[in-house]
Amino acid sequence: MQIFKNFILSALFFTIFAGELMSSNSLPKYYTKTLENNLQIVAIPMDNGSNVISTDIFYKVGSKDEKMGKSGIAHMLEHLNFKSTKNLKAGEFDEIVKGFGGVNNASTSFDYTHYFIKSSSKNMEKSLELFAELMQNLTLKDEEFQPERDVVAEERRWRTDNNPMGYMQFRLFNNAYIYHPYHWTPIGFMNDIKNWTIEDIKDFHSTFYQPKNAIVVVAGDITKEEVFEKTEKYFKDIKNTKEIVRQTYTVEPKQDGEKRVVIKRDTQVEMLTIAYHIPSFEHKDQVALSALTELLSSGKSSLLQKVLVDEKKMVNSIYAYNVELKDPGLFLFSAVCNEGVKAKDVEEEILKIIKDIKSGNISKKDIEKIKINTKADFIFSLESSTSVASLLGSYFVRDNIKPLFEYEESIEKLKKKDLVAVAKKYLIKDNSTTVILKKAQKN
Repeated sequence: MQIFKNFILSALFFTIFAGELMSSNSLPKYYTKTLENNLQIVAIPMDNGSNVISTDIFYKVGSKDEKMGKSGIAHMLEHLNFKSTKNLKAGEFDEIVKGFGGVNNASTSFDYTHYFIKSSSKNMEKSLELFAELMQNLTLKDEEFQPERDVVAEERRWRTDNNPMGYMQFRLFNNAYIYHPYHWTPIGFMNDIKNWTIEDIKDFHSTFYQPKNAIVVVAGDITKEEVFEKTEKYFKDIKNTKEIVRQTYTVEPKQDGEKRVVIKRDTQVEMLTIAYHIPSFEHKDQVALSALTELLSSGKSSLLQKVLVDEKKMVNSIYAYNVELKDPGLFLFSAVCNEGVKAKDVEEEILKIIKDIKSGNISKKDIEKIKINTKADFIFSLESSTSVASLLGSYFVRDNIKPLFEYEESIEKLKKKDLVAVAKKYLIKDNSTTVILKKAQKN
C-alpha cells in the first residue's frame, strides 16, 4: 500500500488509485483521486443496498498545531465552522442538513479535525456543496465569535474544570508531556480561551483550511464515479492561498524517571490515572499494545474488571486505553475508586496485574479470546458507512494507511510473547506519570 505515500499528480487534473486489498482483509475496497489543487478524495463504495452514506472532510490540523498561549483554537474553529458564510446564515448549515434528514457533527483531536454528514445517497452532492462553502466562504465575524467563545469556555468548565475525571485527564497530559504540544488537550487552557482574538482565528483558518490540507472521504451506497465527479465539481476551483508553515516542536524526550502528581478537587471519591509513553500509531508494537488493552479492560471477564471491580470491589470503574497518536502517545490506566478506597491501594493492585503479565501469566485461551473478540469488533465496525469513513479517514489524514491494512493479519499472528514484550518494554516505573486526585481539605 506504499502507493498512497507518494501521490503523483498527472499533467491533467488527477491520478486515480484503487486500493487492491488481500482477500483475507475485511476492509472495503477504496479509491482515491487527487485534484490539481491537491485536495485528496477517497471513495469507499459499500454497495450494501442501504441507500446510506457518510460524507466526511478531514483537515490535517489539530491541537498540536497550536502555539503555546493560543491553545484551543483548532477546537474553537470547529465551532465557528457552523456560523455564517458568504451564502449561508449562522445555523443554516444545520437546518439544511436536518431538512434532508441528515445528521452532522464534528470533532477536534490532537492531530486532526473531522466533520461529517450522514444522509441518504441522494444528498451527497448537497453535503459536498456545504463543505466546500465552509472551506472557502466562512465569514468569521467578531459578533459571532464573541458569544461562541463563551460557549467554548463553558464547555471547558463543564468537561474539565468542574469534572474531576476530566480535570485529572487534562492534568495528566500537562505532566506527561512537557516539551511537546500534546502538553494540552484540544479544549485548551482557560486563559488562552479568554484571550483569543478574531484575527487569531482568521489566521488559523486561512492557513489550515485549504484544499491541500484536506481530505474528502465518502463511504456507503455510492459509486466512486459519483464521488469523484461531485467532489471535483465543488472543490476543484478552490485555491490554496498561502504556504502552510507548521510550528516546530521538540519530540518528547525519553522520560528520565517516574513522575507523581497529587491534585486536590471537590470530589467524594479518589481517582487515579497512570500513563506510560508509547510509540506513534505507525509502530509495529501498536497491535500488541491494543491487544493488551483488550486483555486488561474489555468486557466483564477482563483482568481489571475481574480483580478490582468484582473480587476486591475497590473501584466503581476502571479501564486501560491505548492512545495512538501521530507522534508518540500514551498507554493509560484510569480508575474511579469506591468510597473510602485510597487511590494508592488501587495503584498497587494495578502494578501487581502488570507484574503478573510481565511474568507471562497469560493463557493460550486468553490470546485466542483476544483474537476472536478483536476481529469480531473490527468486522462489526465495518458495517456502518459512518464508522468506515471515520476509520479510513483517520489513517489517511495522518499520512499512513498501511498500519490499518496490516491490522487483521497482525492480530492473527499475535502470540503471548508479544504482549509480555510490550509490557516489559513500556509499562515500567521510569516511563510512568501517575496522577492521583483527592478531596480538597477544608482549612
